[in-house]
Amino acid sequence: MGQHRVVLIRGDGIGPEVSDAAQRCLEATGVRFEWVEALAGEQAIATYGTPLPEQTLELIRQVKVALKGPVTTPVGIGFRSVNVAIRKRLDLYACLRPCRNYPGVPAPYADVDLIVIRENTEDLYVGIEFAAEARETQTLLQTIAQLTGVHVAAGSALSIKPISRAASQRIVQFAFEYAKAYGRRKVTAVTKANIMKETDGLFLAVAREVAQAYAPQIAFEEHLVDNLCMQLVLRPQTFDVLVLPNLYGDIISDLCAGLVGGLGIVPGANLGQEVAVFEAVHGSAPKHAGQNRVNPAAFILSGVMLLHHLGEREAAERLQQAVTAVLKEGRAVTYDLKPRRNDASAVGTREMADAIIAHLKRRPVQCP
Repeated sequence: MGQHRVVLIRGDGIGPEVSDAAQRCLEATGVRFEWVEALAGEQAIATYGTPLPEQTLELIRQVKVALKGPVTTPVGIGFRSVNVAIRKRLDLYACLRPCRNYPGVPAPYADVDLIVIRENTEDLYVGIEFAAEARETQTLLQTIAQLTGVHVAAGSALSIKPISRAASQRIVQFAFEYAKAYGRRKVTAVTKANIMKETDGLFLAVAREVAQAYAPQIAFEEHLVDNLCMQLVLRPQTFDVLVLPNLYGDIISDLCAGLVGGLGIVPGANLGQEVAVFEAVHGSAPKHAGQNRVNPAAFILSGVMLLHHLGEREAAERLQQAVTAVLKEGRAVTYDLKPRRNDASAVGTREMADAIIAHLKRRPVQCP
């Protein structure tokens, strides 16, 4: 085993606690790491005056792989999402979020194994917005009326939704290549193309074109996002790989997490041509910070994805098995993983990581 250099961003709120848990579990695999620490979020503001310093971005570009804890973004005010900015600045165009059942984790469904693949760089998350009553907004409203004949109500705020052929093609190809590499049977493209015929319509048209190159080995289907929500609630087991534009991907990945027991067991990866950033899907939960009570599983499972990316397949399988065993046993798990949240037998963040490490050290991997 060689040594892997990885940028570590501990994050805000519960970030340092789950980061410590994941770091200890990753090191317990025997893989050697050189952790290069960097700041983002509230700590970065205190040090650099910005939540996303250029120094952090440049370090990730150089090292090419990062493990990032959750960071806090105020709702409706202040700076835009650090997560969105990292993905955009580093062109991490593919967001990969596996949502699957784990034995022992209370969930409303069984036998769910979904892969949500979200386009990361376009759509409404580009952040092109015009404030209500601003002079530029009034000019834009007049231009819209002249070009389309549609008169948007005065005093409206506006957001622009760009969808390009190039970005749509590469995310759909990513989805099919992922399906091919991991033995998946079907890719479902998700849009609202019946209403947004130019933007979502372009995404869907490109998806249909790309799908032809993978037929018949990998099936292709298309769903409108509203119908998909209903079908996921009725029969989630019929879906396999979902590929979606940015906003729908964000929403649907949380829905899929709910199907399998919540965000506490859903890992994530943001992937570009050269750079990869691994992070849990959940937020920074500042009200729980420093209490040693939050579930570290999602961030540890993001570490499993990191190991696969680094080519450490055997270590990844051992860590995956250790997490699965602890979840299945249901003893050394945090309160949210108990049948009753007030269960006195629940353990803390550190103790759950200790249990995973104990399993890791005594159980051999069973590779297919």
